[in-house]
This record gives sequence, C-alpha cells and structure tokens, in this order.
Amino acid sequence: MTGSNAQAVLRLEGVGRVHGRGAAEVHALHPIDLEVRAGEFLAVMGPSGSGKSTLLALAGGLDRPSSGRVLVEGAPLAGLSRAKLADVRRRSVGYVFQSYNLIPSLTAAENIALPRELEGVPARTARAEALEVLAELGVAELADRFPEDMSGGQQQRVAIGRALSGDRRLVLADEPTGALDSATGEAVLEVLRTRCDAGAAVMMVTHDAGHAAWADRVVFLRDGRVAEEAVRR
Repeated sequence: MTGSNAQAVLRLEGVGRVHGRGAAEVHALHPIDLEVRAGEFLAVMGPSGSGKSTLLALAGGLDRPSSGRVLVEGAPLAGLSRAKLADVRRRSVGYVFQSYNLIPSLTAAENIALPRELEGVPARTARAEALEVLAELGVAELADRFPEDMSGGQQQRVAIGRALSGDRRLVLADEPTGALDSATGEAVLEVLRTRCDAGAAVMMVTHDAGHAAWADRVVFLRDGRVAEEAVRR
C-alpha cells in the first residue's frame, strides 16, 4: 500500500482537454489535478462520456492536453519530440487498451517481448520475461499462438502481459477485465495489485464496483469533472 511519502509517479496539474472551437467546442475533460503515487492502485469510474478514457490517454501521453501539464516520474511530457515521448511511454508506461492492439503477425510471446526489444533488451531476455508474465497470468500455453487463434479473453490477457512486462513504473488500464469471466478477472486484478505492492502505480478505468474494490482510491468522473473521490484502503 502507498504511503504519504511515496513518490508521485503520475501527476496531472490543471489538465484539461477541449475538442473543437467556438459553438462546436466540447470539454472532454475539465482541468483537474490528480496524483498517483508509487505503490498506489487508483480506479477511475463514471458513466460513458464522463472523460475516463480521455483522462487515461492524457496520462499516458497518447493525447496532448489543451491546458495544464502531465508529469511522469517528475518529467513533463509537454515539449517532448514524438520520438522522445514514445521512448518515455515504452520505458515507463504500460498501457492496456480496450481493443488489445496486438500485432496479428506476432505470437503472444513476441507481442509482449517487442516493446522490451525496442528498449534495447536482448531478444532472449525479452522472451524469458514474456514467458514469465504469461505464466503469471495463467496463459503460458499461448506463448507461440497468434492473435487470430486466441479468444477475446486470451487476447486481453496477452495485452495485459505486454503492459506488465519489464519495469513499468506506471500501468494504465482501460477496462482490463472487460472480456474476461469473473474468476479470470479477479486473477488479473490480483496481478495488478501485486505490481502495486511491488512499487508500481496503477490507474484503471472500470465500470465494475467490485473490481474497483481492489483499488486504494476511487475517483468518480461526471461530465468531464471529478465528482467524488473515495479512499478505500
């Protein structure tokens, strides 16, 4: 569990996102301040259109804010070149997408190992890490299987494995258990909780109050604003 003196792995300072201009202007996210500290599991909840996925995209540098700034491990993302931003995401941030985003021509182990190899990790080491995280997620048998030969739930676990492989200080998960049955979902949440207890920061978007119960803190969004915040642990 995080302590009050734990380092802020993710910090959002007055971060907002506006789409369009003039009469067509839409505030996807009103300016908010938010921190996620090392060892902390934060759940983000809210109805569809409340700004949850926008918040996650901004936190991971997949989108740029219209106002404010995002800092990952104390380093502001604003002003970074596309290449340097990609490098920060690759080294420090693990992102679990709703659509999985697996590369069809690569096996499960290769999908997980690729980001590590792009960091300069030797191929043999990256594959060993991939096999380890697949085993941790209970799908070791998928190592040499291609995405088209997996169910949606299996693809989801491979995508989670890709986000967790290596020393990811920040894990951003967009409905990571959406395609999983309840037992498998609980097992994945236990893995995320273990990563937090080892010092990572996790921010997870979920619609499931039971899954949010795994978190230390829950932030509720409504109409692009923080409507409520609850500390669970």
